[in-house]
Amino acid sequence: MPDLAVCLGRGRSLKLGGSTNEVADMPTLSERITINPQQCGGRPCIRGMRIRVSDVLDLLANGLSAEQVLAEMPDLEPEDISAALQFAARRVDHPILAA
Repeated sequence: MPDLAVCLGRGRSLKLGGSTNEVADMPTLSERITINPQQCGGRPCIRGMRIRVSDVLDLLANGLSAEQVLAEMPDLEPEDISAALQFAARRVDHPILAA
């Protein structure tokens, strides 16, 4: 499994564990999900805007459809929602080793 990186700005990156098809997905995540320590407390945001990944996920978790999220946040694009879901899935899909 290759490790992938999400751009953090200023030459920093966040390593993500991967599956065989993630190499093709990487440009989407690195272009769409940004982490800047000077913005939103360093939380992952959408394309450098002050829309946090968690904001998008909260709306979806509360039952809004993707179309409703896009209407609620007109600066978002459909690909941003997909990137937020991919980012979240990859962040929680990691093994926990017990010592």
